Amino acid sequence: MRVAYLDCSSGISGDMTLAALIDCGANLKEIQAAIDSMGLAASLSIAPVRKQGFRAQKLQIRAPEDPTHRDLEQILECIARARISPAARRIANRIFERLAKAEARVHGISIDQVHFHEVGAIDSIVDIVGCAVAWDQLGIQRATASAVPTGTGFVRIAHGRVAVPAPATAELLRGIPIAPCDLQAELTTPTGAAILAELVSSFGSLPAIQIETIGLGAGTRELEDRPNLLRIFLGSESTHPSESRVDCDTVVRFETNLDDVTGEQIGFAIEQLWAAGALDVYTTAIQMKKNRPGTLLSVLANPELAQRIELVIFAHTGTLGIRKSLQQRSILKRHAVEVQTPWGKVPCKAASYPDGSEVLSPEYEACRKIALENGLKLSEVLQVIEAAIKSNGG
Repeated sequence: MRVAYLDCSSGISGDMTLAALIDCGANLKEIQAAIDSMGLAASLSIAPVRKQGFRAQKLQIRAPEDPTHRDLEQILECIARARISPAARRIANRIFERLAKAEARVHGISIDQVHFHEVGAIDSIVDIVGCAVAWDQLGIQRATASAVPTGTGFVRIAHGRVAVPAPATAELLRGIPIAPCDLQAELTTPTGAAILAELVSSFGSLPAIQIETIGLGAGTRELEDRPNLLRIFLGSESTHPSESRVDCDTVVRFETNLDDVTGEQIGFAIEQLWAAGALDVYTTAIQMKKNRPGTLLSVLANPELAQRIELVIFAHTGTLGIRKSLQQRSILKRHAVEVQTPWGKVPCKAASYPDGSEVLSPEYEACRKIALENGLKLSEVLQVIEAAIKSNGG
């Protein structure tokens, strides 16, 4: 499996990511052709630079002044015109859709009311579509990343002067571990945060891979205490073939017994825990002392989010104590696929077992949408999709 690791010790932006991917071997001419096919008057070039003594590549985008504020539909139409692979198109669409959802939450509006300012400009469209094309060119199947610093201070956006991280950036970084950093600069941009949120499946230290190449993309600023670089390690998994389909990690398990809160309060607490980045939240009916019925609340989270999750539990349940333990997990490798059905292509999740077999499961939201739009039972939709999976050898 082709694996990428993003070392975000100096933050991440769209141009840094694209420069690092080109340094890893992505073809600049093909990326430029993709941009040209959208009808955007933008030219890309790459040049070697040095950041505090380390070599890197710096991306330059030359584009005319672009005062247009595009909405999501206009950007998706622009991407639809691009002569790029279906996989690259999906990546670009999903990054912009993720950006739109973040902007909608920040401003309290619907997605179709969102008008992109900074990320709707030509250079941002170039960054995202270019990254999607480069990602597909390099055949990256899974990506992990380090914790990401945001920097501090203030930055001026279309809505005025705001604190770093900017509101949309903060929204996009929900559930992503943040590295402490006191530098007065915006190290992580909304575009960089959206790329991380969409393309990276886990966060932590450099995984066990056989490194093939290392790409370095330079940022614009000169930072005081570190080279302003994004490093991307590209390679293949170096585990034994029988183990290569299983990931292992460590999670924190939280448990607390509740007997004096209402069901509505527990439901609200669960919503807040999901929003805080919990990996799993569930409840179990229990019998407590003096024969009182109670609820056992259990939460799984990445260690980086332990303090945040703990504060949410205390704040929204009123509990006086929480039990914590570290647990090891074995996780089957998963990747997204699409299955052709009478309703078109349906996204599915494919899980790979250690013996090499694979099981496909349709995504619930897609099945739910089909059922509602066609007046069908969910079970009927699942039956048809499962038959389509079998006919495709899944």
